[in-house]
Amino acid sequence: MGVPVVLPALIPDIKKVYDVYFASFKNEGMARLMLDVIFPNGASDAPGFRDEHAKGTLAWWHQSDLQYTFKCVDNETGEIIGMALADILMRERTEEERKFGGIPWLEGKDRERAEAVVGPLAAMREKLFGGHKHVYCHVMGVVPEYQGRNAGRALLEFAIVTANQLCLPLYFESSPTTIGLYKKLGFEELPERIVHKAEVLGTATDIEVPLMVRMPASAGVMTFAQWIASDYPSLPAPAPEKSDICAVTVEPATAPAAI
Repeated sequence: MGVPVVLPALIPDIKKVYDVYFASFKNEGMARLMLDVIFPNGASDAPGFRDEHAKGTLAWWHQSDLQYTFKCVDNETGEIIGMALADILMRERTEEERKFGGIPWLEGKDRERAEAVVGPLAAMREKLFGGHKHVYCHVMGVVPEYQGRNAGRALLEFAIVTANQLCLPLYFESSPTTIGLYKKLGFEELPERIVHKAEVLGTATDIEVPLMVRMPASAGVMTFAQWIASDYPSLPAPAPEKSDICAVTVEPATAPAAI
């Protein structure tokens, strides 16, 4: 394997990017549960599903002005080995713009179950951020054979650098198996909690979702709670001392679920 490099995903990449998504999520406990919630009854493996999903994704790309898809490639082969999906919210949003739209592709009990799981995640983001600017990375995955080989780190470092450049907080919904890694790599665990009930997920016990945030470098020592208490102030970067485009230092950082 060469060096993992993060690039914007292109239209011809859609199917491969989501092949990575499905493969990575099926390989991790909490991610696998979420996949079954939003694509129940083995739908993601049904004949023709991936083609229809790719068409729907392309249609979404034509209308979304805030959700970005990235691919992680092996620089020697160009193979797509990882992907990430992030809402990069660079402007304030109205209540109507951020209203939870539900899970429209499901019906009946499947939709009720999915919205019982996904709805509280959306409600928590509304509570924490409202319409304020931030970066929300809600999907990140690496194909199983490349996990543990720095592709996940490359994706997360890209997310951190991007949030730092935008001077915005970076927010993730973690999983019980990855929380230690987030803490180790500079993320703050929030006191707020989301608990998915066992009877909804179909698991033996309830599952708690750790909520993680990383303030941008421009925040200095300000914590997320202090940022909220200060009414979400802008966090402008200090003026650079010199302009040398060849002397750029990337702050080392990290990696989350299914990576």
